[in-house]
Amino acid sequence: MPTDQVCLGRKRPVPSCPNPLFLQWLTELRDSAKEKGLKTQYVYQKAINSLKKYPLPLKNGKEAKILQNFGDGICKILEERLQKHYRENGEGPQFSADGDFLSNKQTQKEVRKEKGSKKKREYVPQKRSGGYAVLLTLYRHTQMPGSKGFMFRNELQTEAQPLCEKSFTVPDLGSKYTAWSSVSTLIQKDLLVKTHNPARYSLTDQGLALAEKLDSEESGMAKEHVEQMSEEEDSQDGPDVVDLTLEEEDEEEQEDKESCKSSERLATALSVNQARAHISESDATGKSQTLESGRTAMSWHLPPGSYDIVLCVDVIETTGGSSGRKQELVKELQRNCVTFDIRKLNVGDFLWVAREKVTPVPGQLRPPVGKELVLDYIIERKRMDDLCGSIIDGRFREQKFRLKRCGLHKPIYLVEECGSAAAHLSLPESTLQQAIVNTQVVDGFFVKRVQDVKESAAYLTIMTRYLQKLYHNCTLFCRSRELEGDGGDESEQTANLSCSLMAFTEFNYGAIKNKCQTVREVFARQLMQISGVSGDKAAAVLEHYSTVSSLLQAYDQCSSESEKEKLLSSIKYGKLKRNLGPALSRTIYQLYCTCGPLS
Repeated sequence: MPTDQVCLGRKRPVPSCPNPLFLQWLTELRDSAKEKGLKTQYVYQKAINSLKKYPLPLKNGKEAKILQNFGDGICKILEERLQKHYRENGEGPQFSADGDFLSNKQTQKEVRKEKGSKKKREYVPQKRSGGYAVLLTLYRHTQMPGSKGFMFRNELQTEAQPLCEKSFTVPDLGSKYTAWSSVSTLIQKDLLVKTHNPARYSLTDQGLALAEKLDSEESGMAKEHVEQMSEEEDSQDGPDVVDLTLEEEDEEEQEDKESCKSSERLATALSVNQARAHISESDATGKSQTLESGRTAMSWHLPPGSYDIVLCVDVIETTGGSSGRKQELVKELQRNCVTFDIRKLNVGDFLWVAREKVTPVPGQLRPPVGKELVLDYIIERKRMDDLCGSIIDGRFREQKFRLKRCGLHKPIYLVEECGSAAAHLSLPESTLQQAIVNTQVVDGFFVKRVQDVKESAAYLTIMTRYLQKLYHNCTLFCRSRELEGDGGDESEQTANLSCSLMAFTEFNYGAIKNKCQTVREVFARQLMQISGVSGDKAAAVLEHYSTVSSLLQAYDQCSSESEKEKLLSSIKYGKLKRNLGPALSRTIYQLYCTCGPLS
């Protein structure tokens, strides 16, 4: 007679659930749903099965979301019940439904972790790193007499580079990060503040204290190195001769390296003192020296013969769409022996840069990156079909507005008429011709009409050679975008064989289309969506009311409805100083003050 096999041995105890409160509440929810005949009972049952399998304690309902079959709804219910349990019983070790004490070793570990987490180590950037150089440079800049308290990106990178071992602009081989990447860490640690557009960088109180500490350590080490060097000189003057071993030779090499670093730091300090003296002199002479102080802040220039004039072509003009037509432009430029570079331009289709001539360094794969300054000429190219599409979707007015604000003083519209193609477009040819005339007469752009791609390439070739001749003997100074109004007339500058231009990196960064915008800029874009409001009219409104809030406050102070409608009618705009008019003023008032649909 067969008998069942009997397994002898000690029976293992079934481990209890480490989350008894969650298990109890889920069981109650399941039973309640079962009594009501709801299908959610199966959902709660699946959650109970997952919870029983999980071997670790959960601190709150949000942590339960990592388990299978736990959604936002169940986690929210558990979190609410847990908070209610804490309010009634106080936060502390959890007890099961039977009153058994659950947390022993685990709660002790959590307490230790909490105690350990309170002792946070103060963040100090590594010596000669990007963050270290940025903090020191900003601190020394704030100590200068007449300091503005902030620095722009380009001047900060230029002045901080001698204090850093890595480049602020060129990443190391095989890496995408530069020394400038550490600025985001400084902002996260509340040591640095980034404001305005173009960006301005300044130190917080915490960053100022840390930078002062770093600067004192830097100056103390420099003094120590100078004392050590003087002591070594005194010892070398003595009559005794000491034989050097190999180990001592290695130590001497290290000391030589350290002395070289200290001399670099001393040279940097001297350059800072020279900048302080120059800025103080410029403050004394007044506004006439603003350009010179801007040149000193950027601290570099390109003398005649040290740069090439290069045409920059937007990458959109060479790819996509009818690629055959776009490649024809590139071939024509190559046939005309024009030096050009294809890159991403955030505004415009063509522009020219003065690129520094660099010589390859032996032992390096690539030559050093040359500095680049943007000339004052920028071209927006439009075919008739593209012009028609941009007028319909609103890009035409936006592009003109962005070209005016890009900081370059010679915007050009290059219009390809393409024969009789305009006769088959969705807008009448007269409308397109009127838009071109308005661009030249009203907006002040120079308009060049050509027939096809070959003529466009010929015009770009002639412009390139003209600019090469114009800037042949000029000394080019780098200026910040904030000083773009102080550059003076270009004809006077070229006659004086010097002119101030923006760096390409600063120009292209300032022309980003979808960057973070201020309230004033958003308000301007809102106004320009109204039919009849141009860039000049929006700018005139912003001169009186810089934000929507200030405009609404002005409306509230008006005594009658008619006064509110005519509030903006007498505002002057444009070169002719014409009134904005009652019709447009009433439209803007209705847009911002009418609760229902506009009439």
